[in-house]
Amino acid sequence: MKEQSVSISYDAWVGREEERTERILARPVAAMAATLDLSTAPAAGEALPPGWQWLFFNPAVRRSGLGTDGHPQRGGFLPPIELPRRMWAGSRLRYLADLPVEAEATRRSRILKVENKTGKRGALWFVTVEHTTTCDGTTCIVEEQDIVYREATPSGAAPAAAPQRYEGEAQWGRDVSPDTTLLFRYSALTFNGHRIHYDLAYAHDEEGYAGLVVHGPLTATLLQQLALEQGSGRPLARFDFRGVSPLFAGRAFRIEGRAADDGSLALWARGPDGELAMSATAAFR
Repeated sequence: MKEQSVSISYDAWVGREEERTERILARPVAAMAATLDLSTAPAAGEALPPGWQWLFFNPAVRRSGLGTDGHPQRGGFLPPIELPRRMWAGSRLRYLADLPVEAEATRRSRILKVENKTGKRGALWFVTVEHTTTCDGTTCIVEEQDIVYREATPSGAAPAAAPQRYEGEAQWGRDVSPDTTLLFRYSALTFNGHRIHYDLAYAHDEEGYAGLVVHGPLTATLLQQLALEQGSGRPLARFDFRGVSPLFAGRAFRIEGRAADDGSLALWARGPDGELAMSATAAFR
């Protein structure tokens, strides 16, 4: 595929909005708890755990409306950027109020900016989308989400340099063993058709990955869960994360963290070779 010219402008998409209203049903919440191997799930009226809002407000696009990667075809709300690889690079979240299970909620999405950059392997486009989730007139969650589009890895290209071992010193952490069932369940719960999470031949041959890719928001959800375990019962007020390198099914990784001097937490996911896979910060209300 030819590289898109940097002269292309997507200014017309900046400021676009869409809105979805959905009930925060207890059934997918219970299924998420089972997927994470938790013994209990939040009941009706209780607060939805942080990160679990990503189970909801996802578009139900007809199969004929999907691209070859399993994502919805370009265009519509998001700009029609034709670079073949697209992924969720990170988010900045503010948790302002509880979002109760079984409540009706609305998420309004707005495109904040569309930027072109050049990376080590070619052209990159970054789209930043703001999602604001409200319930009964109260703003519960505000998220700025970064979506990155980039070129395919050329056939025969030299492999990327091996990531360096991350030297962060953890105060606490635990191992995560991501198998294909975990990835399948999370894809189903989030209605995520991206083939890198379940189609090994596609992930390897078309997008150049070493295996099936662990979902970035799944790793971010596990890091938020780890933060809550260290928060002495306090709810999260802020969580920011950035994906650094991919994690793969069948290869155990660690989620770790430590307290910062200001009372916030520094968190990260460390890959099986010690590499930094995701970095994050969390603060409490």
